[in-house]
Amino acid sequence: MVAMIDKTHHVPVLLKEVVDLLNLRPGSCVVDCTLGLAGHSQHIVKHISPNGFLIGIDRDADSLAIAQENLAQYAGHCALMQKDFRYLDNVLDQLAIKEVDAFLFDLGVSSYQLDTPDRGFSIRNNGPLDMRMDRNSFISAYDLINSLSTDEISLILKNFGQERWHRRIADCLVRERVKHPIESTEELKKIILNAVPRQQQHQKIHPATRAFQAFRIAVNRELEALEAALDKCIPYLRDGGRVAVISFHSLEDKIVKDKFHSFSKQGKIRILTKKPLRPTDAEVTDNVRSRSARLRIAERIGKKEIE
Repeated sequence: MVAMIDKTHHVPVLLKEVVDLLNLRPGSCVVDCTLGLAGHSQHIVKHISPNGFLIGIDRDADSLAIAQENLAQYAGHCALMQKDFRYLDNVLDQLAIKEVDAFLFDLGVSSYQLDTPDRGFSIRNNGPLDMRMDRNSFISAYDLINSLSTDEISLILKNFGQERWHRRIADCLVRERVKHPIESTEELKKIILNAVPRQQQHQKIHPATRAFQAFRIAVNRELEALEAALDKCIPYLRDGGRVAVISFHSLEDKIVKDKFHSFSKQGKIRILTKKPLRPTDAEVTDNVRSRSARLRIAERIGKKEIE
């Protein structure tokens, strides 16, 4: 069952920049690889109407159901698919689409997922240790935290969360789970707080933030999926087509930056953002969750230009 929420609650990040820089026109074919509640896509579809086509991809069935309602008036011009965006080539082949005018990736966890306690993404709302974007996938945060070795947990925290106290947290988690399985986000948060030095517990960022991020990334294999999707989307871009990626932490942004530079050296794209675009102060004031967003955009170089 889809949770009852305010469907207008989700505020799309860097919306004006995305809409303007994707160079949208009536008749364009656009793929929103992280559809969510269709915050960006509700605006994109207006710019590509009346004869454009939007493909929306998301792992989360609950989000897709809400997005379908939000895009109901454009139903004949949209195809919404529950899929990991690493398989975007399968989606496009299934729809017999050979070329795309624009791709959008809005990475990370959505406000809807954070604000739904039983999804287990949030530090603030107690819920089960889930963190799966696709509830049909097999591995949850519970499985990782209660099954992996100290070394494996430590490595996840270090590599995916850039967590300074990765070893101390891993040791504490393994000690605690011997007493009983760690089952809730509240339990996880308390164990992390007990593991990190007391002087680290009064920072602007909650001490458990990096660990929650690390487990979420590991559960959903997010960085691996991002690399695969970027490799696959470029061949589908028509000449002059654009790809926009909004990331929310340095690990994601580094992958995007490195991939764009690699594609540029190969003569496949032209990078349009030498430095990532950031939200304005006004946007951050209106939507505090936008504060860490970074937007990078690149354009497909045509074969004639290469020659």
